[in-house]
Amino acid sequence: MPNSSQGSQPQRPDLAGICFTEVTQETRRRFENLFEQPGAPKYCWCMAWRHSSREHIKNDEKKRMMMGLIDAGTPVGIVAELDGKPVGWCSVAPRETYRKLSRQQDDSETGIWSIVCFYVPRALRGGGLASALLDAAIDHAFGKGARVIEAYPVDEAAPSYRFMGFRGMFAARGFHEIGTAGTRRHVMRLSR
Repeated sequence: MPNSSQGSQPQRPDLAGICFTEVTQETRRRFENLFEQPGAPKYCWCMAWRHSSREHIKNDEKKRMMMGLIDAGTPVGIVAELDGKPVGWCSVAPRETYRKLSRQQDDSETGIWSIVCFYVPRALRGGGLASALLDAAIDHAFGKGARVIEAYPVDEAAPSYRFMGFRGMFAARGFHEIGTAGTRRHVMRLSR
């Protein structure tokens, strides 16, 4: 007889069948489907850290800007899919495709890729999807020729920038801290 409390708990997905896809012109619909789901960050379209000429941009314009980057072949990130459905996102791309991410950033450095954002739907949080996305993002960046991967996570108690990931998740994968960006974000790097 099933336990009655099991019915009220959200079931964690089996991540064994998860796959990760780079967002390109051919695969962008997966990214759009994820960001158009209820609760998704369609207010942002992952443009917060990217170059833009205007400060206050409407959501539909952010989407058009992101689709323009994708159509131009600019790397923007990866989508996680489970059972053929998009279930997560990680913004991972060459650092020069973003605006300045920290005060100490040396723009003469080359071969640096940045991880700046994760999106996991609320119903799937706590089941290891963000960690799986991070592992896939690391493999993706090094596979595309990154020399160094840089990230900007926060401590778990931080009240903001939580979408950038938590410091412990990066430290567990060998990232080391090289400084801070503002009062909450840690600048962490991984080299191979």
